[in-house]
Amino acid sequence: MHGSPPPVRSLDYDALRAYGATRPRPELPEGENFWVFGYGSLMWNPGFPHLAVRQALLYGYHRRFCVYSHRYRGTPERPGLVLGLDRGGACHGMAFLAPAAESAAVMDYLWDREMTTGVYRPRWLALRTPEGPIAALGFVVDPRHPQYTGRMPDDWVARLIVQGRGHRGPCSEYLTETDRHLRALGIVDRSLARLIHLVDANCAEGAPPA
Repeated sequence: MHGSPPPVRSLDYDALRAYGATRPRPELPEGENFWVFGYGSLMWNPGFPHLAVRQALLYGYHRRFCVYSHRYRGTPERPGLVLGLDRGGACHGMAFLAPAAESAAVMDYLWDREMTTGVYRPRWLALRTPEGPIAALGFVVDPRHPQYTGRMPDDWVARLIVQGRGHRGPCSEYLTETDRHLRALGIVDRSLARLIHLVDANCAEGAPPA
């Protein structure tokens, strides 16, 4: 065990929101439907209209709890964590086909949800699906951003997940729902399974509940 995670330095959210507002938006294919890749809560709560859904596999990035959350799954005083796509490995997820007629509204929604502080870099990602390869818009973590955690030991990650609770509920729910939806696709993410075990152990040991 590595003890408690280090304290998170205070962040200037006005500056981060201003930074997020300056992040360039990716160019969408004019007059065409486009795919969006979900690897966390977008899988089970996309929140935007879509015409089709496919199981998808991305190479070159993996799903990891590596983003401090002070809004959705935590607070500035008791941050939680959310997932990001970090470099290396592979990631199973779901691709959603957004309709061309609502492309501007879908992008506005995704920008408000994912890019408030600019912690992600929007990218067109090459995905493999059972129906063939596609290009999809995805949100890759920016390792230079102050909300990026770096590579923390799993027991630190688990403690932050246990304590985190924000506008969208407890961080532990975010973890278990992501795992549940992956298992419904027949996918076992061993890193998520290990974190669930560690979160349960922390709760059993009397760690502060989320």
